[in-house]
Amino acid sequence: MRKIRKGDRVEVIAGEHKGRRGEVLRVLPKEERVIVQGVNLVKVHQRRSRFSDGGIIEREAPLHISNVALICPRCDKGRRVGVVVREDGRKVRQCKKCGEFIE
Repeated sequence: MRKIRKGDRVEVIAGEHKGRRGEVLRVLPKEERVIVQGVNLVKVHQRRSRFSDGGIIEREAPLHISNVALICPRCDKGRRVGVVVREDGRKVRQCKKCGEFIE
């Protein structure tokens, strides 16, 4: 089970964009990277094609997964999470600070 998944709200905890928050758009497990909405924007020169106009566009570049932390719904801060097995056998993420389960 991955601790950070697509759709999670995360906070950047290190690097140039420290403190910024956003939603995870994509997880790249082999490269250990995530793409976060509105964070680490880069300008890309795109060639014109049949489907889109050319020009300079902005898009999100990947961040290393260790530079982001999952936002706990109760604490409302970026926290470390662990994986706990519940009584019914399901694996659930849990905030290390307050113990809140993150579904």
